[in-house]
Amino acid sequence: MKTTKRLLLPLIVLGSLLAAAPAQAAFVVGIGDQSPGMFANQLWKDLRLKKVRYIVPYDAINNRAQSADVDRYMTAARAARQEVLVHFSARRGCFDGKYSKSKACRIPSVAAYTKNFKAFKKRYPYVKTYGTWNEANHVSQPTFKNPRRAAQFYTALKRNCRGCKVVAGDLLDSSNLRSYASAMNRALKGRAKLWGLHNYSDVNRNRTRGTTTLLRTVPGDVWVTETGGIVSFDAASGFKPSERAASTALKRMFSLANRYDSRLRGYKSRISRLYPYNFQEQENARFDAALLAPNGSPRKGYATFKAGARRAKK
Repeated sequence: MKTTKRLLLPLIVLGSLLAAAPAQAAFVVGIGDQSPGMFANQLWKDLRLKKVRYIVPYDAINNRAQSADVDRYMTAARAARQEVLVHFSARRGCFDGKYSKSKACRIPSVAAYTKNFKAFKKRYPYVKTYGTWNEANHVSQPTFKNPRRAAQFYTALKRNCRGCKVVAGDLLDSSNLRSYASAMNRALKGRAKLWGLHNYSDVNRNRTRGTTTLLRTVPGDVWVTETGGIVSFDAASGFKPSERAASTALKRMFSLANRYDSRLRGYKSRISRLYPYNFQEQENARFDAALLAPNGSPRKGYATFKAGARRAKK
């Protein structure tokens, strides 16, 4: 009996150590940011990421200045050997902090969307990962009241980008999430198997209902294509953000993704990518969830994110 105990004791200790060790997450971690300068920043290099998310106006390819911006970003990303998730959005100038109803906010026809996508794909044939429309269910977007058109955009991308990964509804965890996702899914007859979620409210308000709502409503995998710890935002939002609160929210972001990550079984367990936003913010930004302050110094959340990203699947 004593001999058995002596033999079992090292195994019990080893088991407890293994249980205490942080497990590798099954989801892949990238980051969203609009600046090509990020790729030259040593703090970004230290994160050792392989995937980035970039938002592009759906018709940027036909605007010389915007096309030049996209060229600079894509060139820098490719040199850094990054897989770029290109997410299309409304025309530049549609949303300026107020809810504009200008021509820039008119929803394009499926034909116009498809034509612009084909031109984009021809210019950047190496891009194989796309998102249909950034925050399609947000009131600032021309897709806000038209989930059917958003579904048609997804179909157009899939039809014209064979072998590509295409994110269908890229949706904010707002009050219309369930109804919008349901309408898109019905229009697509359940064919879309990859969906995007922006779960800022869940992460910053310490809740799960936005994440679980989407997981219950649509089939397939979910990529959290935008999220993060909010450092500053409109007073009207109800948030009381700070660097400390943002760091805590980033811990919650990883915890939430781990809870529903794709290696687990069950309807909830389908999160396979995580793209927080963003790396470095500009001065006087209306919305700031960046890891670096405008002066380039790392915030508390940078170390939190770096630790979480290191444990994630590469």
